[in-house]
Formats: sequence, structure tokens, C-alpha cells
Amino acid sequence: MSKAHFGMIGLGTMGRNFLLNVGEQGISGVGYDLDAGKRSLLLQEGAGMPVDVGETLADFLSKLESPRNIMLLVPAGPIVDSVITELVPLLDDDDLIIDGGNSHFTDTERREAELSAKGIGFMGIGVSGGEEGARHGASIMPGGQRKHYDRIEKTLQAVSAKVGGEPCVAYMGASSAGHFVKMVHNGIEYGMMQLLAETYDFMQHSLRMESTEMHRTFSEWNSGELGSFLVEITAEVLRKTDAETGKPLVSMILDTAGQKGTGKWTSQAAMDFGVPIPTIDIAVTMRQISARKALRTVLATDYQGMRTSSDASRSRTSVSELKDALLCAFILTYAQGMAMLQAASIEKNYGLDLAEIARIWRGGCIIRSKLLETIRQAYSADPNLENLMHNSAFANILKTRSAALRKAVVAYNESGTPAACFSSALSYFDAFRTERLPANLIQAQRDYFGVHTYQRIDKEGIFHTPDWEV
Repeated sequence: MSKAHFGMIGLGTMGRNFLLNVGEQGISGVGYDLDAGKRSLLLQEGAGMPVDVGETLADFLSKLESPRNIMLLVPAGPIVDSVITELVPLLDDDDLIIDGGNSHFTDTERREAELSAKGIGFMGIGVSGGEEGARHGASIMPGGQRKHYDRIEKTLQAVSAKVGGEPCVAYMGASSAGHFVKMVHNGIEYGMMQLLAETYDFMQHSLRMESTEMHRTFSEWNSGELGSFLVEITAEVLRKTDAETGKPLVSMILDTAGQKGTGKWTSQAAMDFGVPIPTIDIAVTMRQISARKALRTVLATDYQGMRTSSDASRSRTSVSELKDALLCAFILTYAQGMAMLQAASIEKNYGLDLAEIARIWRGGCIIRSKLLETIRQAYSADPNLENLMHNSAFANILKTRSAALRKAVVAYNESGTPAACFSSALSYFDAFRTERLPANLIQAQRDYFGVHTYQRIDKEGIFHTPDWEV
């Protein structure tokens, strides 16, 4: 085989499948991994494709055309830096390193600056879609210098998911834009997954639905306006039976949810940018609470009997109304994430095109859904749209369906069923549609104890009241 166009370091599940996807598109690729077994597996699964391996790092690099395009799909964090450190002495000017992992955007900015000083290109790209997406088409979010993206654009287009023939990849913007967009994507994912978990919880404990009935309900929802990858797999998960016990498999899974940090990073960055994303924030918190299983077990005993499945709470919200509540909450979660991207784009000069982001999220990625086409249309019509709640299509849904969200939150509260994400989405909506919030009292308190001053509604200027005590 002549020298390869594309290199991959890290031949675990994601890296191997991504490179097999590259090879299947007729693009020559070469892979490298310290694990000889992973190298052999690539050759075995890539038989008949233009795919090769390097037995050593030097051998790997010798099989790549110049300037080299080298993608890393290794665990985010110190391992990325370790691989880069090992690579740099062996590279030439204009070689390009592409970090395809879930790296923190600040690490991407640091690495780009360090490598640029050495004449080496660096890009951070977000890849969403898991193993299936890597192998058969992911949503890909590249960031960095435009000239570097142009070098690999055709390869990324070839291996990306397609919707209506359009590749689910687009240049996000300068520097860390790709990894930032992927981080926010994952934050939205956290919110949507927690909303689905809360929906399942209410169905199970308040509506007393069996797994088979929940499976049918989510399947029906997926065929309509709630159609999405996460609703689809929720239906599939609820259908699965545990081979050992004969019970629904989901009922046998320990209720502690893991996380890799991207949700937390989204919340931290939102705090830095001053953008409210309460549904995403609380979704992160709920995963943290789920991890405190031992304490929850003790407290469940201490407060036994306080959670009910009363007829009143069951009749309070129907399955149809629960569907409308979930639809509204999904919209409000997307709104929070997109508003964060809009604000960060201005703050960091990314130049993000939110319509393009919504377009490439329609296929391949974990948060793909029918709603994203409407989101794409909203930002195509108004690229400066500050919040999706201001778009007429979404405003019409929220005006006509938000009563179901309110009823659902009441029903959750009556039965003692946790509804942190549903409640936060409703409060987010209520707060933004309230012209006068009680923050005037907070500002008065701040002036009282800290001389922080305040503004008035009847005249311009900054004021302080020196004699609050009457």
C-alpha cells in the first residue's frame, strides 16, 4: 500500500472503528496502538480495506504521507499530553495532530498554542455517536485553524453521518470551538437523559406502568414529534429482559449513574460566562446524588412512607400530558445549551454558526432529534437569536403545552417523586417570561449589608441608602 492519508493513534473501540470507517470510504489509513492485540484486530477487521498498522510509533509515522494527518482517540487528560510529548520529536513542520477525544476546551487551547510555537498544527474535534457512530457515521465538530480543517474536510465528510445526503460535519470555528461545542452537546445530553429518567420514574411509581407498557409508550412517542435517539433507546432499554431473573433488565441495574466530566465542565463554563443553564446544572447534580447510594439508602429508611402513589397524583397527569411536558422540557434544555453557545461564541470569538451546529446534530450524535430541524430553521432565520423561547415556532409550543409541564411538576411533587430537571425547566421558562423578578429585594439586601448600591426604576444613576435601619 502507498503511504496513507490518515493516521490514528489509539485503536480501542472508538479509534479502531473510526479508522475502519475511513478505510471503508476508500481512504487510506494507518493505525498504531501500544497493544499488539489491538493492532492485529484492526488488520483482521480491515481485511480488504486500504488500512495498515505501524508496529512502532516510528514505523507508523513512516507509513503516512507528508504533511501527516494524525488523529488521537485516547482517553482525555494526561494521556493526550503524553502521546503528544512522544510524537513531537518525530514530527516535521506542518504535520497535524487531531485530538478526537472529549478534551476540556482549555486544554485544547493550551495544546494548540504549544504546538504552533513548534510549527506543528493542532485541532480539537468533537465526535459524537459512540461506537456505532465511529464505525458508520458520527456527528463531527472540528475546531482550529481553517487551513487545517481544509486538509481533512473530505475525509471527515466521508466518515460522518448523513441526513438528506448532507454530511453531519462542519467547521465550528477557531481554536477550541470544536471541543467547546461537543462539551455543550454533552451538557444538553445530560439534561435530556435526566428528563427521560424522571419520566420513567413517574410512569413506574405514580402511573404504575409496567415495563412493557412503558416500552410501547416511548416507542409511540418516538414516532412523533419527540422522535430522537434518546427516546428510541429508552424504549429499547425498557423492552430488554434480564436472562438471569426474567425481570426487566433496567430494574436489575444499580441506580448510580456515572459521568466523565463533560456535564460538569458545561456547568462550570456557563458560570464563567454568566449564562443560566439550570436544567443541565441539576442533571449533573442528580448524577452526583445518585452516586451517594449508601446515604440515600439510610435516608430512605429515615423518611419511609413519604413517597406515595396516590390516586390523586395518578389522575393529575395523563400519559399524553406527560408527553407534552417532556416535549417542553426538551425544548427548554436545547434552549439553554444553544444560548450558552451563542454567548460563548461572542466571548471567545469562535464565530459559531448555530444553524450549522443544529444541522450537523440532526444525525449521528446522541442528542439527535426531530426538534433539531426546527432549531436549524430558527437560527437560519435569525443567526443572532438570543434564546429559542423567542422563536415563534417554539413559542407556540410552549404557550399551548406548558400547562402540561406545570401539571406534571405538581403531580411529581404531590407523590414525592424527584423532578429536579422538570422543575428547573419550568422555573427557567417562568423566570424568563417574568418582566419583574424579585431581584430588587436581593439588591436592597446587598446594599444594606455591603453598600453594593442599586439602580432605580424611575431615574438614571447608581444609588445607596445609608439609613436602612428605621
